[in-house]
Amino acid sequence: MTGSNLLVDVKLSNGKTIQVQTGLFINNEFVVGDYTLDTVNPATGEVITAVQAADTPKVDEAVDAAENAYQTVWKDTLPTERQRLMLRLADLIERDAEELAQIETLDNGKPFTNSKFVDVPALLGTLRYYAGFADKLYGKLINTQVGTSLVDREPYGVCAGILPWNFPLSMLGWKLGPALVTGNVIIIKTSEITPLSALKVAALAKEAGFAPGVIQIITGYGKTAGTALSRHMRVSKLAFTGSTMVGREIMKASADTNLKKVTLELGGKSPNIIFNDADIDQAVKFAHRGIYYNQGQICCAGSRIYVQEGVYDQFVKGLQAAATTGKSGDPFDLTTMHGPLVSQMQFDRVMDYIESGKAEGAHVHTGGKRVGDKGYFIEPTIFTDVKPEMKIVKEEIFGPVAVVTKFKDEDDVVRLANDTVYGLASAVFTKDIDRALTVAKRIQAGTVWVNGYNLLENETPFGGYGQSGIGRENGEMGLDNYLQYKTIKINLNVKL
Repeated sequence: MTGSNLLVDVKLSNGKTIQVQTGLFINNEFVVGDYTLDTVNPATGEVITAVQAADTPKVDEAVDAAENAYQTVWKDTLPTERQRLMLRLADLIERDAEELAQIETLDNGKPFTNSKFVDVPALLGTLRYYAGFADKLYGKLINTQVGTSLVDREPYGVCAGILPWNFPLSMLGWKLGPALVTGNVIIIKTSEITPLSALKVAALAKEAGFAPGVIQIITGYGKTAGTALSRHMRVSKLAFTGSTMVGREIMKASADTNLKKVTLELGGKSPNIIFNDADIDQAVKFAHRGIYYNQGQICCAGSRIYVQEGVYDQFVKGLQAAATTGKSGDPFDLTTMHGPLVSQMQFDRVMDYIESGKAEGAHVHTGGKRVGDKGYFIEPTIFTDVKPEMKIVKEEIFGPVAVVTKFKDEDDVVRLANDTVYGLASAVFTKDIDRALTVAKRIQAGTVWVNGYNLLENETPFGGYGQSGIGRENGEMGLDNYLQYKTIKINLNVKL
């Protein structure tokens, strides 16, 4: 069973019917896997369809195809041709944006407006951004006492990317873009929870004209397909976005096997700091976006909000109003602001954290309950009267739960902000540019937004300090993850 036999008709809540691909995309064909798994609609808790999944045999098959594509086609493909193919893929994504957004919302649960106007544009924007580097990747010529040295940058060859379930399309772009433009081939493993949108992109990659084996997209459980990729001796580079716990396992797998190049974008518990002189209306709006966007299922979520004493009451009142105004419900309803969490497991995990906060004495200022009687909806939640040692302050919840803390001065809040094992993102709201830059320099995080939150762009690197990961994605710096340096030294002056 291959190809069209693996296409499944699915009816959406808005009455439309779409087709979703359920096969593994290996060597430019959709094929049957080693087993199947169900993917579930988070808005209803009902099974959408069964998809084919990979264990070690299919991972080996994908690596064989990738290695062959790299050696016979892709490494000798001209940069301008790589660019043309990437831009063609972006054009096809733009053509099918409506369908891709529908699939993303169906499988992930995020509001359709987010899928269509944020996630799909993010994917095609990343591809177009990196395509522009195709003919601008240079080496260096260095003159030394020995003579002349050529410092070249070469691709790794067979790369792998393991995607998270919270932003399947956006993160697909973060892996595909830099890998392809630098001359690597890549095997993508989707999350077993949200496999469908990436499989649609796989079909578009074939339509765009990519040779068999250059782009391959599989799904499967982390303990099967993920482990097989992490430990594979012929995968030379792996990029992972997900939890810190799994990131550690991937590092161990690399150490145990071929020491493959690993980049990790992991968890966070990001501080959002509001000073007395901030524009409070804007601070409230961005704080709401920072923690409740994508139902709080975002690694850089501004989940620890620190508010200076003079504006604390005003800010909390505004955030409560914003949190309770947005509609929760059917993600295909264009008026919906808050969709469901992605799965029953994630729903249970977040509710456990809410109960933990109550048990430890934190005050539920608003929210904290389930919404409706089906699907995985949780009210946007605000905890106040929290203490630094509480579990809800220390650990990543990955749901619509904010903890709000009052602070006195700059030294006080910097100490609180840096009291974490993570260091992915942060924000400072103030009208004082000196304070903004001083605090930004003192915060231990890979990104500091000033008077904004969740403002992600292709041009700037993204990644974390501490247990938030290793390496950076996006920007020109993101290319370094997919290139290795080779020095060719030409002896002109040394005689023996």
